[in-house]
Amino acid sequence: MKTVSDLLKAKPQRLISVRPEQSVLEAIKVLAAEDIGAAIVMSGDSIAGIFSERDYTRKVILMDRSSKHTKVHEIMTKGVTTITSDATVEEAMRVMTKHRVRHLPVVDRDGHVTGLVSIGDLVERTIATQRLVLEQLEGYIVGRYPG
Repeated sequence: MKTVSDLLKAKPQRLISVRPEQSVLEAIKVLAAEDIGAAIVMSGDSIAGIFSERDYTRKVILMDRSSKHTKVHEIMTKGVTTITSDATVEEAMRVMTKHRVRHLPVVDRDGHVTGLVSIGDLVERTIATQRLVLEQLEGYIVGRYPG
């Protein structure tokens, strides 16, 4: 069973974050430059929240607020759900489904952030795993593997 740690090893090793005091415009520029949909909001070494395109559209655009004058801390999602790197991909999917989130910060045993996984990362890994299992079963059925 694959773990979140395995998934993170396959991703770029950079953790993209923004600061609570940044303007929303600056944060959106970070998301665009990195081609990502969300970033962890870090206050020093601690997670302050998550900033996502969804936060932007719902709390800035739809509320007719200024991207330049609104600060990230005003609209970020607070009370962030996290997961440890030793959790399985299936456990991460259950947590995302239960809490209705699309991004999960990954923390080590001391609570330090080590990465971020998205629902897309988890779905991609699940499909790859299922494909491998199907290929192995097909091989067994047609006699490629001794039983």
